[in-house]
Amino acid sequence: MSDTTSTINHLAIIMDGNRRWAKKHGLPSVSGHKQGAKTLERICQDVKDLGIKYLTLYAFSTENWQRSKEEVSTLMDLLRSYLKNNLQELQKNNVKIVFIGERSMLDKDIIERMNEIEKQTENNKDFTLCLAISYGSRQEILHAVRQAADLAKSGDINPQDIDEKLFSNLLYTKDIPDPDLLIRTSGEQRISNYLLWQIAYSELYFTEVMWPDFDRKELEKIIQNYNTRERRYGKK
Repeated sequence: MSDTTSTINHLAIIMDGNRRWAKKHGLPSVSGHKQGAKTLERICQDVKDLGIKYLTLYAFSTENWQRSKEEVSTLMDLLRSYLKNNLQELQKNNVKIVFIGERSMLDKDIIERMNEIEKQTENNKDFTLCLAISYGSRQEILHAVRQAADLAKSGDINPQDIDEKLFSNLLYTKDIPDPDLLIRTSGEQRISNYLLWQIAYSELYFTEVMWPDFDRKELEKIIQNYNTRERRYGKK
């Protein structure tokens, strides 16, 4: 196995730095988001080519709704364009596309398109792209807790039967294995309410590279680093 051969089954990425990239280049924020969308499309193909089976990307958090109306509107328009155009090639390449997050906060046309894409790709097997949109991990966990409480209240389960496996199956990511590696771009070293349950034993990597500049070379460097690590899962 070469240093760049991936042993990763599931990669998660916090795509950070679009606005700072735009500011660095003297451009409006929207230019950073547009360049970030191009990076997203390219990295999806790179990850697939490297043999990684699952990729989860933090595209829009529940906290992002607090940004200015103008920026949120721009991001939603970019999302519409991405859902309409950029995912078509992935659909042709046997890619399963899944969306996680609080869809009720999104506009109806976006929700309908997301549902349509999931239906069209549900039987694809080569690669799974999971996009976290209007997503927050604390909210996801609370949603699962309420589901478990309802199941117990209705008598469908005994509260003593609630274990990690049952709880994991109540999360948005119920059919997706936990990430092996979480990458955050742009130098920030925090998790930002992302996959808190799922990354309990994930390896973490923080790169200074801003998301619009993130490329296959940087990805392969990170994979090389990951391949040198020993994952112990709490064992000696």
